[in-house]
Amino acid sequence: MQINPAEEFMETGQRDQTATDPSQRIEDMEQEEGETDNVRKRIQPWTRQITVRGIITSAIIGSIYSVIAMKLYLTTGIIPNFNASAALLAFVFIKSWTKILEKAGIVSIPFTPQENTMVLTSAVACYSVTVQGGLASYLLALNKRTYEQAGVDTPGNNPSSYKQLSMGWITGYQFLVCFIGVFVLIPLRKILIIDYKLTYPTGMATAVLINGFHSTRVKEAKKQIRGFIKYFSLSFLWAFFQWFFSGKQNCGFARFPTFGLQAQKESFFFDFSLTYVGTGMICSHIVNLSLLFGAVLSWGVMYPLLKNLRGEWFPADVSEESMKSLNGYKVFISIALLLGDGLYHFVKVTYITITSLHGRMNRRNLDPVGSNQNVSTSNYPNKDEIFIRESISMWVGVVGYIAIAILSAIVLPIMFHELKWYYIIICYILVPALAFCNAYGTGLTDINMAYNYSKVGLFAVAAMAGKEHGVVAGLLACGLVKSVLSVSCILMQDFKTGHLTLTSPRTMFVSQAIGTVIGCIVAPLTFLLFYKAFDIGNPHGEYKAPFAIIYRNLAIISVEGLSTLPEHCLELCYGFFAFAVGMGILRDVLPTKIGKWLPLPMAMAVPFIMGAYFTIDMCVGSLVVFLWQKINSQKAELMVSAVASGLICGEGLWILPASLLALAKITPPICMKFLPS
Repeated sequence: MQINPAEEFMETGQRDQTATDPSQRIEDMEQEEGETDNVRKRIQPWTRQITVRGIITSAIIGSIYSVIAMKLYLTTGIIPNFNASAALLAFVFIKSWTKILEKAGIVSIPFTPQENTMVLTSAVACYSVTVQGGLASYLLALNKRTYEQAGVDTPGNNPSSYKQLSMGWITGYQFLVCFIGVFVLIPLRKILIIDYKLTYPTGMATAVLINGFHSTRVKEAKKQIRGFIKYFSLSFLWAFFQWFFSGKQNCGFARFPTFGLQAQKESFFFDFSLTYVGTGMICSHIVNLSLLFGAVLSWGVMYPLLKNLRGEWFPADVSEESMKSLNGYKVFISIALLLGDGLYHFVKVTYITITSLHGRMNRRNLDPVGSNQNVSTSNYPNKDEIFIRESISMWVGVVGYIAIAILSAIVLPIMFHELKWYYIIICYILVPALAFCNAYGTGLTDINMAYNYSKVGLFAVAAMAGKEHGVVAGLLACGLVKSVLSVSCILMQDFKTGHLTLTSPRTMFVSQAIGTVIGCIVAPLTFLLFYKAFDIGNPHGEYKAPFAIIYRNLAIISVEGLSTLPEHCLELCYGFFAFAVGMGILRDVLPTKIGKWLPLPMAMAVPFIMGAYFTIDMCVGSLVVFLWQKINSQKAELMVSAVASGLICGEGLWILPASLLALAKITPPICMKFLPS
């Protein structure tokens, strides 16, 4: 699917509201009499597909989703895939723009699927920096608070292993590690999209949505726009209303004891967050049920039992935030689930990739003539012709990649003395091969494995750097690998969308570059807005930043081994690791009608740290979709994505004024709190 830990996982667990069978929907749209030919006749040169209004719109949408993604990442760590939502929002913005100009008597250029795709690509590239740039995970793991949470007496967690987070070095780091990903797979775009005909389900579904917006079915598009605006307004006003009652920590509707005060102590309550409800509407039912299962297993069963073992399994006098207390079990069991599920999918996707490549090579050797005719015998030759004709020189990718790699090898060691230049060179030599494997696997399975490759970089570099510098070097190398692989994979998904919407690859490349530049500025600003306005990293607050402590402990384990684990934690980790691998195997071995309902360990791991409250919200969203589909399945298929997007964006937009009020030291006037009678 946007499993870094959890956010990459949501790309595979998302509910596709745009089409039940994207390829069939594309064929249906292609067969609409005369429509496709007319669209092709209207295709403009690639230089005119990139417009000023499109760049402005993409910057606005990318900034909105950067705020939303940052909020989700700092609270739950779960990021749904926003591609369909961003495509809808781009359509709403540009259509509203043109209508306003028309009423003012100003003639504007037509709004085309190609411009819609350009806006989508740039916006997704922008907010992806927020998600993949590690601001809420491996970079936040470098700050002093996360260092203290990991235990100042923990071996390997030495006082020199934390950094003061500042706009300057964060922005420079983002530009160096994210922008290079735009270049790495340019020479291979034709192979992946045209020759191998990889589906990239997310990119294909988004193309279906965009083509649908610009087809003759204007009535459906208008319904989606009205639904989005309605629920966007509702969500924004509800968030504004809630703010007045949240005067202090643990106050307001967000702490409403839905199931009673005792359940609230164990984090089981509905917190009235429409963002999580909307997220639950986008995610598949099994993702939401897996989250709930993980919450019940951890906070409902395991943690109450472990609390009774205080003084036996872990010291009774240590802080709750220490890794030697209950918190250690929370973090390391989550890591075991993440690594187990991630390792299984890594092996699975690698096997599928190697097998598929081997099969293609054999077919090409046996029938070279037939294989060379793949492009010319395509069902949609005009699409392929446009994609190939608007070529991007291989030298653009090669020179761009080498130039930024050399610049990184010079600048990054100056910024961080722990990160040696030869670590960077080694990473950048290996990354192109990893990027191809990751992009190929994503095209087959829709699972982005960048987070797994990044952990390999973390473990290897942390071990090479040793105890003194291993934590910092490992975390920074992790970001280097993950950012390149994620950005390149996202670009290839967008190339698939552009291929099906007849958008020039040059447009896609430039749009991705523009969005990445905007994102490298917007993402640090967004992060520092949250960092200054809210209590980031407080394990008892709203913004727990769960993956910061996970990444730091992964780095510590890399340099110190397993000696940092609390008593009997290793045995529990072995058990949950085996459980995660076993669930992956069973899901693939059992019949689909049974296997599809087995819990997803990657989703289960999140509430082990975060608590159960957000899982309740997401299950409510899943319940709404389930009932809607039972009552009116056609309307649900059309409107669920628009309604969910409105709920997410409305409350997400309120975060900006709320942050500014917090920075101005303006607090809500009322504290609504619930106490036992």
